[in-house]
Amino acid sequence: MHISEGVLSPSLLAAGGVLTFVGTAIGLKKLDYDRVMNASLLTATFFVASLIHVPLGPGSIHLIMGGLMGILLGWISFPVILVALFLQMVFFQYGGLIVLGVNTTIMALPAVICFYLFRPWFMQEGKKRQIAAFSCGFFSVLLSSLLMALALFSTDRGFFQASLLIIAAQIPLMFIEGIITMFTVTFLAKVQPEFLQIREL
Repeated sequence: MHISEGVLSPSLLAAGGVLTFVGTAIGLKKLDYDRVMNASLLTATFFVASLIHVPLGPGSIHLIMGGLMGILLGWISFPVILVALFLQMVFFQYGGLIVLGVNTTIMALPAVICFYLFRPWFMQEGKKRQIAAFSCGFFSVLLSSLLMALALFSTDRGFFQASLLIIAAQIPLMFIEGIITMFTVTFLAKVQPEFLQIREL
């Protein structure tokens, strides 16, 4: 879900940069030694999962794993996604330096929102945790696609059709990410429950 350079207006680029700066600063402040391993693993997960791109207009669709990062890391999702996107930009020319802030915000902000929305259910065991995990995966993609569409439409109303196409194309991905997140959380709860321990953020 990368937006290419030369598409967005300067005001949106600036806003995305500021939001990413603030979110990353908060995330780094909350990143203590005990969570470095989790953050590193999820950075690698995002980096690998999002390498397969399906081009779509001015952007592309791919696995994000934002729901999994959001529910496990909260605000730390910002520096995790920023690092992964920067590495993708350097090694594979995905996105670009100018749009790095916007692309990070589009993927990380929904992860943080989902963390706060579904954390109460996630802290409980059983079906409520599974529902919370699925919802995080589903709604993180939904919110990311809406933010991307809004960014394109705000820049130029000529992107209206492309924005609708992007949202429609993400619908299957919403369910896929929800299912992957649910099964991943269920698996971790059985084999490494300490990975799911979430402190107040």
